[in-house]
Amino acid sequence: MPERVDERGPEQGEGAEPGPERAGLLRAFGLAEVYNPSMVPTLLPGDQLVVQYGAVVRPGDVVVLRHPFRQDLLIVKRAVRRQDGGWWVRGDNPFVENDSREFGVVPDELVIARARLRLRPPRGVHRSVPALLSWAASAVRPVRAERSLSRRLRAR
Repeated sequence: MPERVDERGPEQGEGAEPGPERAGLLRAFGLAEVYNPSMVPTLLPGDQLVVQYGAVVRPGDVVVLRHPFRQDLLIVKRAVRRQDGGWWVRGDNPFVENDSREFGVVPDELVIARARLRLRPPRGVHRSVPALLSWAASAVRPVRAERSLSRRLRAR
């Protein structure tokens, strides 16, 4: 089953229009929801991502891209390395191969955003204060580039 994310940019939200000074900044960021396990353990199904459109992508960054064979489908992967005309991308979950091993290099124009922040919703009911504090401490995290990705993949 292909991976999918829902994308919600500011133009799709409700409420008042931002003033002209904030309109450009708000359009640069949006939300995406992760639905599939290809990025486990980094991202779990149900996680929300704050993404930045048009950001510079470097090896190791988590990115949102259009699936090369189904461009109406958005997926989340890690940019592994630049190749001629695009990016080689992989999921962090070694058991899911819906990535460049299946569809090859992703053209630059299909990489639409870089993940900046992960928002993890509460899972289950938190009945104790320590459980609630534990969730709160891990609910919001920056999505960092995995700089040692190539070494980690060779070590498996």
